[in-house]
Amino acid sequence: MNTPLPTTSKLPVLVFASTLFLSATLMFILQPMFGKILLPLLGGTPAVWNTCMVFYQTLLFLGYLYAHRISAGLSIQRQIQIHTVLLIVSIAALPVALPANIDPPTDSNPTLWLIAILFRSIGVPFFVVSTTAPLLQRWFSKTGHDKSHDPYFLYAASNAGSLLALLSYPFLIEPNIGLSHQRLLWSAGYAGLCLFVIGCAVLLWRRQPTAAEPSNIEVEPAEFAPLSIGQQLHWLALAFVPSTLLLGLTQFISTDIASVPLLWIVPLTLYLLSFIVVFSKWADRIHPLMLAAQPAWLMIFIAYSFINPAVLPYWLDLILHLLAFFLAVMVCHGELARQRPHTHYLTHYYLIMSFGGMLGGLFNTFIAPFIFNAVYEYPLMIVAALFLRPGVFNGESLKNLIFPALLLVTGLLIYLNTNALFDYLDIVGGALILMAGLSYALRNSPVGLGGLTAVILFFTIGLHNLASSTLYQKRSFFGVLSVRESVIADENQRPETVRELYHGTTKHGAERLTAANITTPLTYYSRPGPIGQLFSEFDQENQQWQIGAVGLGAGALACYSKPQQHWRFYEIDPLVVEVASNPQWFNYLNRCAPHAEMIIGDARLSLSKEADNSFDLLIMDAFSSDAVPTHLLTREALTLYFSKLKDDGLLAFHITNRHLAIKNVMADHVNTLHLAALLQEFKPETDLPLVVATDWVVIAKTPERLQRLQQSRLGRWQKLPITFDMQPWTDDFTHIIGIWKKE
Repeated sequence: MNTPLPTTSKLPVLVFASTLFLSATLMFILQPMFGKILLPLLGGTPAVWNTCMVFYQTLLFLGYLYAHRISAGLSIQRQIQIHTVLLIVSIAALPVALPANIDPPTDSNPTLWLIAILFRSIGVPFFVVSTTAPLLQRWFSKTGHDKSHDPYFLYAASNAGSLLALLSYPFLIEPNIGLSHQRLLWSAGYAGLCLFVIGCAVLLWRRQPTAAEPSNIEVEPAEFAPLSIGQQLHWLALAFVPSTLLLGLTQFISTDIASVPLLWIVPLTLYLLSFIVVFSKWADRIHPLMLAAQPAWLMIFIAYSFINPAVLPYWLDLILHLLAFFLAVMVCHGELARQRPHTHYLTHYYLIMSFGGMLGGLFNTFIAPFIFNAVYEYPLMIVAALFLRPGVFNGESLKNLIFPALLLVTGLLIYLNTNALFDYLDIVGGALILMAGLSYALRNSPVGLGGLTAVILFFTIGLHNLASSTLYQKRSFFGVLSVRESVIADENQRPETVRELYHGTTKHGAERLTAANITTPLTYYSRPGPIGQLFSEFDQENQQWQIGAVGLGAGALACYSKPQQHWRFYEIDPLVVEVASNPQWFNYLNRCAPHAEMIIGDARLSLSKEADNSFDLLIMDAFSSDAVPTHLLTREALTLYFSKLKDDGLLAFHITNRHLAIKNVMADHVNTLHLAALLQEFKPETDLPLVVATDWVVIAKTPERLQRLQQSRLGRWQKLPITFDMQPWTDDFTHIIGIWKKE
């Protein structure tokens, strides 16, 4: 005979909430942990994270679908039996790890390959974890507890666990626990979760009456009014827009604002925080405030972050974007929470939410890169979020779309005449700022506000593209690549056209177009700079060197080549090779090293296949936007490089970075591996065009090999700093925050 607990007992709430908290914690520890495991395969591009998010959202949807199907058609006892079997089977998938002997494709987009690897590696345990939130909330609604009529408060506990895990990973877990131990601890935590879920099942089972016992559990009505298609589509849109907005903002700020390490954590933190707030007891008071704040902040956001972003420092621009994003998702998720249905439709409601999230990820990963040549899905979803404000179906609001429509038609006519547009560029810019201010007057009309914002953003993006003199722009898995023209003053203060290569907003190379300078290496690779000094000092002995260069850029390094040398470039992005090899855009490769080999793929994987002791010089110049992928900076990576170098070979490492003191990592490796190294933090002393400040480290097996550089009069070479209490970077351990620049 069952002995149910009192309906006011705190034990069921504690057990169910703790289980949901643990489940969400495990889910959001697994995501950055496995992303780190994947890093050596595809580098540090934001698209890797976005693709992983699609996988997570897809598994989340499948988990919610499973929870919906078994809870809708099976008895409680049968649900518990089936789910217990699933838990036991999933244990066989532990510990989580990558399959052996896998290489990403180099001749096609690796998105589908990456998703397949994720399914093989963590598909089963992640699926089980994803079932927990809807299934346990549904189970709790059947316990007869006095809070079981509205179990949605447990969703806040779940998202609190997600938020805690997300913030604890970079600040607590990553600095103190290596990847191998993280995998083992996660597996142990997963086993603990299985026991917690079984504990919830036991509590639920005890609440089910036997045939001889009367039931004190509230019985749901036999018939419920079916959910309307419109209501379900509205839920879908309210989940879809924040999902795609999250991924779009992450990619936008990582490539167009600042390539700051760990920056992707901030939008995801705000996204999770919104769920905690809207399903909390304060939601009814906070939601009206969010609705009022969104259009007010929108004026400032559009005026400064889109129309005139150059006037702001990057950190302030970042704050504007993050606050606008937070207000948008708070409004969407607030409406979603406000419209939550009776617990009879609980799993159906969560299923639609997860489906919307999955569609958002699929749109950003599989559709947007093929229809947009930049991250245009981000401003598009800013507008979409405005259309989802309450009142969108009010007929009066449709009248307010007439003004934006007239502006759009008028603007299109002007836009088609580019010369006329340039004649009135200042007037158009001022008008856009004025319209951004006027948008607040439409705050009570979602259609009018969204329509006017769309017009402003359309013209703003178009104006910036024209002003930047973009000649070519294309988007690949690894980011947005563009070729632009600018005008500089030459040595005689005469105007001169320059061709520049950008990855996002980070310049990856430049070329002067005059006949006398078209093959002159510029920016980080200038002849007065460290890499130019290295070639100059070893000029007499490098006639027949075998040289490998990781990272191609515009191809400027190729102009240090000599006829008898053999150059091999390693580049992860085929689009970069396509652009740098095309003389329509850049001439370095075509004129200086037309026979250089191009190896497509991750540098470590490609170099591991090369013969040992085969290179005289290896140049490491791999950057994703403004960041060096961390797997190229580990002790194992450095050991690999030197295994491919001859005994007197040199390793030249480009470490320029605004945020990270990579020289400390290099110094620790040099000391641990008993190597010799020199550093130059170069700052140009003259105003030579496109000669920029840059930091390089040159490493050799013996100090004698570097003596020529140390005694050089061309630059100030010095020893690397001495590091104290620094845990070495390995494939098992890296810690970004530990090398953050303090100045």
